[in-house]
Amino acid sequence: MAGVKPGERVAFIAGNWKMNLDHLQAIAFVQKLAWTLSDARHDYSATEVAVFPPFTDIRSVQNLITGDKLELGFGAQDVSAHLSGAYTGEISALFLKALGAPYVIVGHSERRQYHHESDEQIAEKVAVSIQNDVVPVICVGETAEDLELYGPSAVPVAQLRAALSLSEGATNVVVAYEPVWAIGSGQAATPEQAEQVAEQLRYVVAEVLGGEVADATRILYGGSVKSTNIAGFLRQPNVDGALVGGASLDIAEFASIAQFRKHVGT
Repeated sequence: MAGVKPGERVAFIAGNWKMNLDHLQAIAFVQKLAWTLSDARHDYSATEVAVFPPFTDIRSVQNLITGDKLELGFGAQDVSAHLSGAYTGEISALFLKALGAPYVIVGHSERRQYHHESDEQIAEKVAVSIQNDVVPVICVGETAEDLELYGPSAVPVAQLRAALSLSEGATNVVVAYEPVWAIGSGQAATPEQAEQVAEQLRYVVAEVLGGEVADATRILYGGSVKSTNIAGFLRQPNVDGALVGGASLDIAEFASIAQFRKHVGT
């Protein structure tokens, strides 16, 4: 594949807050995170940083980021496959677009597990996000049982191919490889394991969306990411950032993860 080279993709550190922090806590958190990164002279042009708060926090976060001209990004944790209608509790991509949310997480393992989201539903959510100018952060990953039965990349590759099946022609997606066996376990994949899967995922993007899009697509690793292991992942040519869970709720730790270049030494 020709086009954007690994070092030219802007790194992306995304913090998934999950069901934590109310809107007042979110305001205080984002303010302090922005100050911490500013004190560290964070270069947002080299490493994008975004938070993914609960939906009830998004308006407050958006107002703060816009009003104070902060360089932080933000997004939602889920989106409906439907744009409007009798779907109690669902959140439309139109709502996210109106809030100016650049991103939305789609297909997180917790949605697949606890809400029984199918590959078909996730494909619909990816498509509706793209159609409404919200970039999907498409999550894929295998359980420990999947890993034993099928190996390290078969399940994530199949999930990504399914997720993109309704979105041929798309030009802007983010992919997050999150091995389910590593999430919250304290036991992350090795950088080499992450790279092996990320490389295969990039091939899938190339097959479905074309080589140029694949070259530009950022692939993140998620699963027990810490400031002490982030540098190893970001040294890999096909790993362009991290989807951070629990550590994203610790301002000092998340800011240190975002400053991964200091650990890499570049």
